[in-house]
Order: sequence, then structure tokens, then C-alpha cells
Amino acid sequence: GNTVRFAVSHVSHGRHLFRVRPEEGPRRSFLPAAVRLYDQVVMLPLLLCADVVYVGVIHPYHHGACLLFTNAKKNVLCEKPLAMNRREVQEILASAKKNDVFLMEAVWTRFFPASVEIRRLLAQGELGDVKMVRTEFGLPLMHIPRLSQKELGGGTTLDLGIYCLQFISMVYNGEKPESIQATAVCRETGVDETVVVALKYSDNRLAVLTSSLAMTLPNSAIIVGTKGSIQIPDHVWCPTVLDVNGKVTEYPLPEPYLPINCIKSTGMRYEAEEVRQCLLKGLKESSVMSHSDSMLLAELEDEIRRQVGVVYSQDSK
Repeated sequence: GNTVRFAVSHVSHGRHLFRVRPEEGPRRSFLPAAVRLYDQVVMLPLLLCADVVYVGVIHPYHHGACLLFTNAKKNVLCEKPLAMNRREVQEILASAKKNDVFLMEAVWTRFFPASVEIRRLLAQGELGDVKMVRTEFGLPLMHIPRLSQKELGGGTTLDLGIYCLQFISMVYNGEKPESIQATAVCRETGVDETVVVALKYSDNRLAVLTSSLAMTLPNSAIIVGTKGSIQIPDHVWCPTVLDVNGKVTEYPLPEPYLPINCIKSTGMRYEAEEVRQCLLKGLKESSVMSHSDSMLLAELEDEIRRQVGVVYSQDSK
């Protein structure tokens, strides 16, 4: 709900928006008045004027919604995680390919100007050979039902840990790690509350992440290479400041034109613009957040959950 509101509030003027909420009857919409409310998710594909569908429902509904819309020949931007596990991600990507539509997992972090600069610096070899990546993301959010209840897709790996995993994968250019070691504190509800993961890549390159829904962490990141380092001092999921070998640079976001409740949510415009540019070029996936990137994230998430003992109902299908 909140994610959808933040995304919608920063879409450019002059575009029609449609709101879809499965399993709810008529209710007062918290979205801007321009958003039209439809009670049944099946109605949206009938709206032939819709160029792109943004899926912002809770995690367990991503798979069904994406299949519905791709089979209706609609381009899709789906919130992270793309689905609950690798199998579901495979099915979504196969449907997008079969129906010849664009599909992207909405990992908004990758499109922030600071993230673009990180990729530029790495590509130019400014850090030399990267040897270590460390990142953490933690906020006390276990009081929120969708994060604490397994049937709602709760747990830190799929909600916050994915930001750490995508950052590490971005730095190591989508390479699959040679080994993963994960440990966690899990709730009696069966969801992972805090997770620590060590990853080893080829040539003895390492990465460590900590993700928690139980505590506030520094929410920072560091990339260490043979020639220097890049640090994100805070807000690793929506970075606007970089420290490159001691030189600090800010990458301010545009000012919001509507009230916002989520920090730096104006940054959602960057992933929306990426979708627009891809469609204008006739592309079916983004090179910044590709289908193979989504597959890798799902595989890493599955392995972490396997090691710490988090199993969802979707895993048995």
C-alpha cells in the first residue's frame, strides 16, 4: 500500500494511473484523486490504454499478478522481490518472454544517481580490483504484520536483505558466488528476523551482509579495492551520498510536489524513467536490472532461506 502511494505520487503529470488491491472490497482510497479504484484485479488488463502495470501488492501476490498482466500483454514493473522463490521468478520471466512484453523487478536503488556513479567508477577501474564488499540494512519493523507473518511473505531476507544482495551482486557484476554461509535469528512464526551472510566469489573476493527487521543498523556499505574504497555512509537502499577515497559527494533528489511519508521516495522516479526509456527503445528488459539479475537474486534468497530454515507455502508447489 505505502509503496504504491509513494510510487504513484512521483509519476509525471499527464499520465493516467489505476489502483488495484486484491482481496479488498470498496474502500476510501489513500492515493491521489487521479487514481481510479478498481475492486477486482482482473479488470486492469481490460484497460487497453495501460502501457505499464506497476505491481505493488505484498510479496505472495507478485507471482499471480505478474502472470495475469503478462498474459494480458501488459508491460510490468513489479516490486521486489519479484516473487517468493526461484521457481516463481522463472515462471514470470517465461510468461514475459512468451507474451513479448517488458518486465522488470523494481529494485529502485540501482537507478539512483549515486548507484550510477558507483557503476561508472567500478567500470573505469577507480578502485582497482575489488576484494571486499560489506553492507547492512536493519530497521525495527517486526510489528508490521506483512513482515512478521510467514503467510504474508514476512522475513528480512526477502524484504531488506534483498537490498544488500542486489548491491553485492551489482558490485560483482552479476557473478554467482562460489559459496554462501548464512546464519539467522528466526521468530516462532517461522520468519527470519536477523540474518548474517558471508559470500565468497572467484579469486578470493568476499562479501558480508547483515539484514534485520529487529534493530536499527548503520545501513551503510563499503566497497574495498586494491586502489581505494567507496562508502555509502547511510541509507544504503536509497543512497544520495558517496565517500570515494575520502572525497564526499552528494547526489540530491528532486523535491517532491506531494507530501511523502517515506524517506527519499522521490527517487522512485528513476526506475520509472528507466522503464520508459526501455519501452521507447523497444527493449523487453533493462540492462541495469535484467532478468538474469532477478534470477540470481532469487537463487541467493532461496539458498539463504534454505540454510536458516525459512520455508514458505510456495516452496512446496
